[in-house]
Amino acid sequence: MTSHRGDARAAEERAAEERAVEQALALVARRPQAPYPPPDRSGEAGKRTEPGTRTEPGVHPEPGTHPEPGKRTGPGTHTAPGAPTSSAPAQGDPGAEAPEPGCRPPGPVSRNGSASADAGPADTAPVHGTGPTHGPTHDPTHDPTPAPAHGRSASPHAHRPRAAAWDGARALAERLGRTAPLAAHRLPLDRALGHVLAEAVVALTDLPSFDTSAMDGWVVAGPGPWTVREGEGLLAGRGSSEPLPDGHALRIATGARLPADATAVIRSEHAHCDEAKGLLHATRDVVPGQDIRPRGQECRSGDELLPVGTVVTPPVLGLAAAAGYDALVAVPRPRVDVFVLGDELLTAGLPREGLIRDALGPMLAPWLRSLGAEVAEPRRLGDDADALREALVTSDADLILTTGGTAAGPVDHVHPVLARIGAELLIDGVAVRPGHPMLLAQLPDGGPCLVGLPGNPLAAVSGLLTLAEPLLRGIAGRPAQDRYRAPVHEEVHAHPHDTRLIPVVHRDDSVVPLHYNGPAMLRGIAAADGLAVVPPGGVRSGTEVEILDLPWASASPWTEGCFT
Repeated sequence: MTSHRGDARAAEERAAEERAVEQALALVARRPQAPYPPPDRSGEAGKRTEPGTRTEPGVHPEPGTHPEPGKRTGPGTHTAPGAPTSSAPAQGDPGAEAPEPGCRPPGPVSRNGSASADAGPADTAPVHGTGPTHGPTHDPTHDPTPAPAHGRSASPHAHRPRAAAWDGARALAERLGRTAPLAAHRLPLDRALGHVLAEAVVALTDLPSFDTSAMDGWVVAGPGPWTVREGEGLLAGRGSSEPLPDGHALRIATGARLPADATAVIRSEHAHCDEAKGLLHATRDVVPGQDIRPRGQECRSGDELLPVGTVVTPPVLGLAAAAGYDALVAVPRPRVDVFVLGDELLTAGLPREGLIRDALGPMLAPWLRSLGAEVAEPRRLGDDADALREALVTSDADLILTTGGTAAGPVDHVHPVLARIGAELLIDGVAVRPGHPMLLAQLPDGGPCLVGLPGNPLAAVSGLLTLAEPLLRGIAGRPAQDRYRAPVHEEVHAHPHDTRLIPVVHRDDSVVPLHYNGPAMLRGIAAADGLAVVPPGGVRSGTEVEILDLPWASASPWTEGCFT
């Protein structure tokens, strides 16, 4: 009983501490306006548009008017799906709540969210895109700037809407991808590997297209013993269509066309040839039709061999060729641009003088290729808002990924730049740890989708699997990943309100959670073959949880070669 009470008390203390930190973060959120105020949507702040709609840039409310702020939870605040949402005080609200007495001050706010929001005490390593965090003080009661469109205020530090549920965010990303599939094209077989079929493969002929021998041996007609016919016999590709008379036998090779009226094929090791008498004897009983591949055994002309949505693998190429195809109608691989943000990133050598190595640039490109995408060399833009804007508006990719800059730090430019170019913010935060500051946006005028990944490496992996992977599946026409569950080998603690993705490795019939699973760590995921989807509050040992397989978990040796 004592241990249960202790666990309950520890859980209550953790929840109280999180509430206190979140309230403190809500106060920190009220900071000066961003350098690039987003366009206003006719003064309707806090109202999110439906996916697919567009905002006309440059539309602002009349001077002196202020849109009514919508209810928003504070940054870092997450509510369990279906639970009521508590609203954080809006800018200019004189009744803004102060943090509870005894609340410790919040950790530094970086482009990856608050230090305390995703990280545990032992996980305070430098992260991608972390810059200076302390801005000037600001009086929330004297802010004349109207809140702009896209369901957020002009300041990147202002109150954000409640984070989307993890499973809902994944479903939205996949649906969005399927609303705008890429146009199909015809590819020769030698260029179709790794693509997805846009048309079913239908047999153009019977397979096999004639009766063939399944073994090297003797083809016989009628009962034995059989008179051996002289000559070299029947070879693949050079068979005769002349009938074989009853009581006769003829040498035959595997794959050779059978003569008319043949009864069976006797394997070489199951036959004895009496050369003196010119007779063939079977050492085993002969069953009519044995070791013969009859015409149409595998398929008949017109049979569907492979449905739409099949990924073209080497065996698919072989089957298509056997069925008479020279080319396949397939969906092009989605083209992806990766923009790496952060002035503190090194591309070579050891970390030094406050600089850290870029872990995401080397990781994301091959990961995306393993999902069937064509990926340009990642571009490092630093903390330059103008460079980011230029990269976004000139990209011709089908999907854009950014790393870092999705939170509310002074050099977190993703939100302001998206608002500046009139992009539609579809998801602004997901109730998942790590990775909750991820976002999904649609660029204007039919432009590509953008997935903003947090800068912490494992948090970026979370965003990749939550938003980018299902979005790519939809664009490429790939079927949804089969969902399955497996029991966890030990108790797993999790966030009180958010889903948590934990690296795991399969062992027998269960999965074992791996250590080093903090948002800035890659040591756990490097040894993993999947991620466990742990619901809010955690699970006990033996509980079944959903598993997300990693692309290489069941990869064949050819996988990397076919996608790179």
